[in-house]
Amino acid sequence: MIVANNQTIHLLRRCLGYFMPYKLYIVASFAALGVVALSTAGAAYLVQPALDEIFIKKDEAALMFIPLLLVGIFVAKGVGLFIQKFLMSYCGVKVLEQLRYELFAKIICLPLDFFGETRVGMLMSRIISDVNLISSSLPELIRMVQHILTMIGLTGLIIYRDPKLAFWACLVFPLAVYPVIYFGKKLRKNGRKMQAKVADISSHIQESFNGLRVIKAFAAEEMEKGKFKDTVGKLVRIGIKGKVYNLLSSPIMEFIGAVGAGLVIWYGGREVIAGNRTPGEFFSFMTAMVMLYDPFKSISQANNTLQQALAGAERVFEILDAPELQEEAGGSIEYTPPFETLSFENVTFSYPGTKEPALRNINLDIKAGERVALVGQSGSGKSTLANLIPRFHVYQEGVIRLNGHPISDYSLISLRTNIGIVSQDPFLFNLSVRDNIAYGQKEVDQYTVEQAAKAAYAHDFILELPQGYDTIVGEKGVKLSGGQKQRLTIARAIIKNPSLLILDEATSALDTESERIVQHALDNLIQGRTSIIIAHRLSTIINADRIAVMSKGEILDIAPHSTLMETCPTYQKLHQLQFSKQH
Repeated sequence: MIVANNQTIHLLRRCLGYFMPYKLYIVASFAALGVVALSTAGAAYLVQPALDEIFIKKDEAALMFIPLLLVGIFVAKGVGLFIQKFLMSYCGVKVLEQLRYELFAKIICLPLDFFGETRVGMLMSRIISDVNLISSSLPELIRMVQHILTMIGLTGLIIYRDPKLAFWACLVFPLAVYPVIYFGKKLRKNGRKMQAKVADISSHIQESFNGLRVIKAFAAEEMEKGKFKDTVGKLVRIGIKGKVYNLLSSPIMEFIGAVGAGLVIWYGGREVIAGNRTPGEFFSFMTAMVMLYDPFKSISQANNTLQQALAGAERVFEILDAPELQEEAGGSIEYTPPFETLSFENVTFSYPGTKEPALRNINLDIKAGERVALVGQSGSGKSTLANLIPRFHVYQEGVIRLNGHPISDYSLISLRTNIGIVSQDPFLFNLSVRDNIAYGQKEVDQYTVEQAAKAAYAHDFILELPQGYDTIVGEKGVKLSGGQKQRLTIARAIIKNPSLLILDEATSALDTESERIVQHALDNLIQGRTSIIIAHRLSTIINADRIAVMSKGEILDIAPHSTLMETCPTYQKLHQLQFSKQH
């Protein structure tokens, strides 16, 4: 019934391992299954005395006793089924909770490089859809066990009733095993394709909704509708094929059952006519046999569902167990301020799958209290260099030292907690203004939040919002302007109170008025802190202590603005291009 290859056994063990914390519930479920199996066999057994004693011998005592016993048997069966299904449903929901948490916890701790190569929609599909399939693995396995126990009870009854007749009834059973295995394999393969296509749909939806402004700007709604229709169409075709496999198994099992029933009626009818069997014995046997084929057919259906669950398990454990998908690992040293020095020593870094390094032999020293700016054309490596400091990416050669220790020696939590980052693309969560400012902080009172907002020149516009600090900003802060969002991220950095600050083109996407206000907020943020400023507009970093000029992943020169204007042709060209446009 289940193809017992190594992969299937491994997947089943992994799936069933999640149910082990609930083993008492599972034991109780098995006990309930025993009651169900005995009740089913008991109901079939009662057919013989009911027919012979009541309808043929017309025994009035049997007429009172047997119906009551039959009602009691079915009540016991109903209670057993309820207990078994409820306990399995409870276990399934708890396993669903645990698996989703583990998968989310694993994914969110993976390096940023992983997300650069993986579609978000695919990850969403694995957390929501694939995990949902796994939660049904044990209930379906229990369901198979239930039917197997029922079959054992009924098989024992028909052998007890008539061994010869049982031989004819069981003659077709080996034929019934093949369709179970065949359709199980087909449905496992189909399940893989189905889940992959569901992931494609999730990715398409997520990408379309995130890029809705671009879609509308290019009037591409009809094009996107067409692409979505094609993707959904492919899913439907896969789904129809799966339904065909699923539904074909039932009539084939019915046919095999009918052949077995025909053989029993032929042989049993001869025995009754010859006077070797009573009608009650024959119909008791026939009832047990009919009941016997039903669980066998149900096992086939349960196996089909189980195979689909294992297809989902393959995709989930592909992430949970993949040796190449390692969570970010930091060192054991706790970084504690104050900031003293940061040095890059011959640092080289390449993005995964690229031939040319994004950074080559970077050497840079930054002392406490300095304002160091990074300038250069797009693609020169400015943001990449800054992203190496909080270890968003891991360099391949050289070393970066913070306060004399390689940054890899510090725990990630202590390192990142003490680095503040304000980027050109401010990201806000769909939370209140207060929660966005205090994001990542364990205990922050309203006064502290307001002081940070005032320092970021955000307090006044926050008070004008419908619910003030309790206003929900919408997904990605959609209810706020670009300048307002940036000021909230600055307030978030201020409340973090970092010892090292990274400003990644924090004003490049703003209009002149918003830039002026945000620049004031940044001045408050920078005050008294060591800062690395990535700048597109040279006017914002002219007063930096030193400016590093970058090109093609290398630092060409580093000096104050006045020195670079005399010694660095690349900087002179950048300055000329920008300031000539302003006049």
